[in-house]
Amino acid sequence: MEVLKLENVSIRYMMGDFKEIGLKEYVVRRLKRNYYVSEFWADRNISFSLEQGDMLGIIGTNGAGKSTLLKAISGIMEPTEGTVERKGNIAALLELASGFDGDLTVRENTYLRGAMLGYTRKFMDKMYDQIIEFSGLGEFQDRQFKHLSSGMKSRLAFSIASLVNPDILILDEVLSVGDGAFKKKSEAKMREIIAGGTTTILVSHSLAQVREMCNKVLWLDKGRQIAFGDAEEICDRYQQFLDGGIILE
Repeated sequence: MEVLKLENVSIRYMMGDFKEIGLKEYVVRRLKRNYYVSEFWADRNISFSLEQGDMLGIIGTNGAGKSTLLKAISGIMEPTEGTVERKGNIAALLELASGFDGDLTVRENTYLRGAMLGYTRKFMDKMYDQIIEFSGLGEFQDRQFKHLSSGMKSRLAFSIASLVNPDILILDEVLSVGDGAFKKKSEAKMREIIAGGTTTILVSHSLAQVREMCNKVLWLDKGRQIAFGDAEEICDRYQQFLDGGIILE
C-alpha cells in the first residue's frame, strides 16, 4: 500500500530587502522599483513514492536540500510547487531539541512531545514507562531537560518517536548521535519498526548505515533529484561520486 507520494515538489526561499526593512518601506521601494529580491530553490522537482514498510535513505552532501525536503514531507512547510500525499500519522525527529522545553523535566517533556505528536494523556500514561526504560533515563525523570547531554536528549527524542507506533517515522541524523550501545539499540528498534510495517525515512551521512538499513535511496545534490531506487545500486554510485569517479552536471 502506498503511504507517501511526492510529485514534482519544489521549495523556494525568498531573500532580499523585505527581510530587513518594514512593510511601509518595502511598499515604497517596490513602487519605486528600488528593492532587491532573490530566490533560492532548496529543492526542485522531487518525485518518488513509498510503500508501507519501506525504509528510505536520503543521501547527499551538505546543502543538497535533504532537511528542507523532510520539512515538506512532515507537513511543517508547504512546497512552493508540487504535491505531497501522506496516509496515516507522522512522527518526525528533525532537530533533537525541537518540541522540548529546557525548563521542564524529562517527565513533563515526554508528555509534551507526545501531545505534539497528537497522542492522548491516556496513551502516554500507558507508554511512559517503556519510553523511559528504552531511553535509559530512569534516574533523570525529574531533571530539567536543559541539564541533559546532547546524547541523552537524542535518546529521549528517539524513544518517544519510535515507541508511539507512527505510520511514517522521519529521522534526520538521529541514529548517529549517542554512544555505541544506544546506536545498536536504536538500530535494532528500527528493524523492529520496519518489520511492523512502519514506513521510515532516514537522513544520514553514514553510507554504511544507509546500506545496512534501507531498501530504497533518494540521492539529492544542490536541490536536484539525482536518483531514486534500489539502495545498493545508488549507494555504489554515490560512493563513486564521493571518490571523484562521477561528475554531476
